[in-house]
Amino acid sequence: MRRFLLAAVMLGAAAGAQAADMPDLPILRGAFTEGPTAAPVNWQGYYIGGQGSYGSITSKLRSGNGLPSAFVPPAWQPSGQLNGENGGGGAFAGYNSQWDDVVVGIEANYLHGGLRASSSSPGVTVVNNITAVTSSNETVQVSDFGSLRVRGAYVIGCFLPYLFGGAGFGSQTVEGSFSAVPPVVPAWTAGRTKLVYGYSLGFGVDIMLTGGLFARVEYEYLRVTSNFESNVNSVHAGIGYKF
Repeated sequence: MRRFLLAAVMLGAAAGAQAADMPDLPILRGAFTEGPTAAPVNWQGYYIGGQGSYGSITSKLRSGNGLPSAFVPPAWQPSGQLNGENGGGGAFAGYNSQWDDVVVGIEANYLHGGLRASSSSPGVTVVNNITAVTSSNETVQVSDFGSLRVRGAYVIGCFLPYLFGGAGFGSQTVEGSFSAVPPVVPAWTAGRTKLVYGYSLGFGVDIMLTGGLFARVEYEYLRVTSNFESNVNSVHAGIGYKF
């Protein structure tokens, strides 16, 4: 028994000496399974950029709403809903605050373009026993809209998917015209431009390309709630730089 214990001690000592003489291989330290993790992309700081957009707009125009009532004859027939699809462009600027993989920020966003919805409504009117065919035309245009957004995002590699919500102001133009054949009722054209307000919601992703240069793709729903309602669904693509 004592010989067996002595042999085990001698073998253990020899194995320890051999292990001490072996080179310090990475595999012995678990380097292949416990390598360092990559640091998240740095989105902290100010940024600016430009963007293009394309979207659809729907609006509802009621008789006398947005147009001078004195110019609206009884024969005028406003349509129920106006529709259109248009493109535009704009710019954005903001600030990101980052905690590890979580990013929260605030952004000023501006869009300029001809978001224009239009419709035509035929009708018939009788004046002094004369029957005339009428044509009513309506157009609603949101030409400019600037909003202040709050963003929440999460870093995934070089991608920064985000959600946003905001509110802002814009310029809305309403135009209408009326004509009759034969001209038993005077033809007219009227228009009005007003400052309107609304809110926007959406989601998107920023993609860090190189250095501080990043690309952006997003979807936005914009609702103009003053004067009369306009709803805009649009997609944006842009390029920006983070300082």
